[in-house]
Amino acid sequence: MGKPVCVVVGAGPGNGAAFGRKFVEAGHRVALLARQADKVEAIAAELGDDARGYAYDAVDSANAGSVFARIADELGPVDTLVYNAGSGSFKSIDDSTIEDFENGWRTNTLGCVIAVKQVLAGMRSAGGGNIVIIGATASVRGGAQAAPFASAKAAQRSLAQSLARQLGPEGIHVSYVIIDGVIDLERTRVRMPDKPDEFFLQPSHIADAVHFLTAQPRSAWTHELDVRPFGERW
Repeated sequence: MGKPVCVVVGAGPGNGAAFGRKFVEAGHRVALLARQADKVEAIAAELGDDARGYAYDAVDSANAGSVFARIADELGPVDTLVYNAGSGSFKSIDDSTIEDFENGWRTNTLGCVIAVKQVLAGMRSAGGGNIVIIGATASVRGGAQAAPFASAKAAQRSLAQSLARQLGPEGIHVSYVIIDGVIDLERTRVRMPDKPDEFFLQPSHIADAVHFLTAQPRSAWTHELDVRPFGERW
């Protein structure tokens, strides 16, 4: 029996890379998916022989099938999907455009639907699997200056609940991770140079939480998990 396969959609240098590293360390083969092939392939190269990068546009339904077919051929059937792709405009209803709303929904919600549809048949054939969707505080609390992003994330969270209720009885564990806080990235450190280390969420620690969800016994599955540094107001 080969190693289980984890697909990370939205594999940038922060959380996406951390997810890939964690699952490789846990004995998985990992497919890292992002729009820019050179960048995602470089991340995969850092993770070793059990990681590969694939050019993938989360909202391009026409090409999704061919990418996931390559993953199945090269790595094996997908056991775990981590949907980490996300974008959004932080604007009020007055300042935002219709395109802001549509683009946010397409990346956060439609893209998730597209990816899930690629892995369902294989998970059903195997009798189970894991789908972890990465959310945000905006999914449960719409800020005045986050109308497009909050509405897209709320739709994503509702989708996750629907998937969990339908797919749980089939042995497919669907979970939603609400990230509440600022992630420790180079760009956030530049933007917030006076913040102490404990202000930030560490990608490796978020990855630990995500992997934990995929290792839970079926009698005690978690659907929704929020993660935040201790200093974050909530």
